[in-house]
This record gives sequence, C-alpha cells and structure tokens, in this order.
Amino acid sequence: MLQSPLNHCIKFELDVKDENIVFKDYFYKSIKLQKHKIYEAELIQPACPFCGSLALLHNGHLITNIHYPTANASLPVIIRLAKQRVKCRDCDHWSMAQSELVNKYCSISNASKLKVLSALTEDRSMTSIARENNVSINTVQRVLGNCSHRFIDSYEYLPAHLAFDEFKGVDRQLHFICLDGDNHQVVQILRTRCKKTLLKYFGRFSPQARANVETVTMDLNFYYQDIVRACFPNAQIVIDRFHMIQMLTRSFNSLRVQVMKTFDKRSRQYQLLKSPWKLYLKKFDELEKAHPRYNWHYKDCLTQAQVVTEGINTSTTLENSYNLMQSFIQAVETGNTHELKSLITSKDSIGTLMHKTLLTFKYNLTAVLNGAALPYSNGCPEGFNRKIKQIERTAFGYSNFINLLTRIRLEEDLYKEKEPNSLLMVA
Repeated sequence: MLQSPLNHCIKFELDVKDENIVFKDYFYKSIKLQKHKIYEAELIQPACPFCGSLALLHNGHLITNIHYPTANASLPVIIRLAKQRVKCRDCDHWSMAQSELVNKYCSISNASKLKVLSALTEDRSMTSIARENNVSINTVQRVLGNCSHRFIDSYEYLPAHLAFDEFKGVDRQLHFICLDGDNHQVVQILRTRCKKTLLKYFGRFSPQARANVETVTMDLNFYYQDIVRACFPNAQIVIDRFHMIQMLTRSFNSLRVQVMKTFDKRSRQYQLLKSPWKLYLKKFDELEKAHPRYNWHYKDCLTQAQVVTEGINTSTTLENSYNLMQSFIQAVETGNTHELKSLITSKDSIGTLMHKTLLTFKYNLTAVLNGAALPYSNGCPEGFNRKIKQIERTAFGYSNFINLLTRIRLEEDLYKEKEPNSLLMVA
C-alpha cells in the first residue's frame, strides 16, 4: 500500500506503528471552549478475521474519536479514526477493523492508559493524573481496578524472616501487614488483623513453607504470638526493640509526672521535673556535661546532666526507675541478654506502671531476649506504614480496600508488566 509522506510524519510524531492506520489530515478545533489537535485517519481491514480471505465487501466506516497522550496537557490530541466495516464474500461474516492503538468499544488509547498506569506508581492524586492525561477520573479508576487481579498470591513460599504490624486504612480500620525481614518487600496485606483471618491465611501455605520461617518480629500484641506458635513450628518470636524501650520510657515519664505533682508549682523541684522533661528521656551519655546554661524556670545555671541528676534525686523511686531505664536501653543496644534478664527480674523500688511493664517483659522473656540478641526489628513495617499514610493523605482517604491495596502495590514497584495488551482491556 502506497502511503504519503504526511502519513509517515504523523506516525513518527505520535509513535503509531500499526501499518493498517493511514493518516490523511490534521487541524485544530475548539471543543467545549478548549483547543484540540485533531488527526484524521482510516483503519483498514486487510483480510477477514474469520477465514483470512482477501475478498471483502466494504460497507462504510465507524468514526471514533480516540484520546491520545500528549506532552502538552493544555492541547489535547484526538485521533478521529474511521474504522472500516466489511463483509467477507467467502464466509459471509461481517467484521470491523481493529487495532492495537485502541481496544474495541473504547475511545481511550492504550498509550494513554499506559501513561496513566505509569503515573499511578507515583505519589499523586487521581484528579491530577486525570487532568494531566485529559481523561476522566473514572478512567483512572478503571485502569487502577484492572491491575487488582495482577497481584496473585503464592502459597508455596514464605521468607525465613517475617515482620508483623498493622496500619489504619479504610474507615479507620486496622489492616494487617506482613513484610520480609530481609529485603523489606511486602508479603501480604489483609483487610483485618483478626486472629481467625490470620490463621486462615497462613494455614493456606504448605507445611514446608511454614517450616521455612525462622523468626517473626512483632510488637507486644499477644495474639500475634499465638498465631506464630500455631502456624510456624520452627519460628522464634522477636519483640521489637523500639517497642520495648518505648514502653519503658512511657512508664518512666508517667512516674516523673506523678512525682512532679507532689511538689508545689513554684518550687525548684517542680520546675526541674517539668520544663526539661525531654532530657529525662534521652540517654545519659548524650547529655551536655561541660557547658552549663541559665534557665529562668529554676533560675540557675546548670548543665543538662546536672538538671537530670538533681531532678531524679528528689525521689528514690524515680532515681531507681531512671537508672533501670538507662541500663535497660544500654543492654538492648549492646545485645547483653544476661544484663537484660537481671534488669527484668530486678527487685528495686520502682514505679507501679514500670513494674507492670517489667512483668510484661518477664511474661515474654524469651521473645524480649531474642529482640536484643537478633538483628531483626519492626523498622521496615513502621517505615512502610509511613509510606501508606502518605498514599492515603494524597488521595484524601480511600473508601475501597482493593483500590488502596492496588495503589500500595503499584507504588511499591512490584508490578511486572508481563501482558501489556491484556492489561489495557478496560472499558
């Protein structure tokens, strides 16, 4: 078929590779008070799709306005494609010319859908994606929904090191998330964190896959440990170090407030315990010890270490609790399990809430010691939860869990485009 130079130039500009499309003209037109660039083209049916015969009877065209991507969003591009309608003289079948440029019964080009899909892997709202590609928000949602079935779960393999956590998602509900502790890739995100749901999910894996799990890192959620014992026979439970230290510092901070309230608000002891409260939660080795500074609250010139030392000396219980907290943090950082065990079983006079915290550690002693001895932590799910919060914040929240899950997977860059044509089969 002899094609004009204009046809070749337009195909090169639009990156259209279909040989059956012949461009004939282009012009500008105002549609709904916006300037559009219109390309006129014809889609030729070379042979019968049923029998392959070349004896075709032409019977007009179907004109379709196809939205095509453009670098300039203020100047939308439309391909006015005339699809040939033909009848085969040999098998008497009617057919219409089709192209990879656009799906059947669709007016959004596959190139536009691929561009929308690429934008969905970034932290952007659907409104901005639709505006940039000159399509409706519903089109963006359909492209997103078409990706949901691509993430198929495999129940034949589980990583050796898992990390459990939860995050707030649709309707402020808590969803369960499980990550690989080594490469920090998402293993699964479930709609609920109920014990029955988790047991059902992990029960689908083969016994060999569940036996492959060596450690499971988590916070002090009690039924997570029941799930590990029921599903993973060879796994060690690891309590996250951050959550242990957080519980201990919160209990100490509560005791500090209780001791502070026993003094008069105008007293020096009250001011020492109130205004520099952040210093009590820092490691003592990180406090300033050489350069004193004046503070108008207690009207004295003291270093940070002097402030803390004088503050905890106001109460024996507060001093014992502070020393225990500092020793606990140091033991966790150095992985000294013997020191950690002796601190948990300490008989010193400490605050009631801190005593309850130590009892919790004592009840989960093996898991707590594993948290100090092993290098695994819940840092990866906590960081990933921060990313999920940003996704939800950009979209002003999600009302559909499947859409949220698909968007998380797309932004995680785990999507592998194996079948690009079937990907774009959306209405």
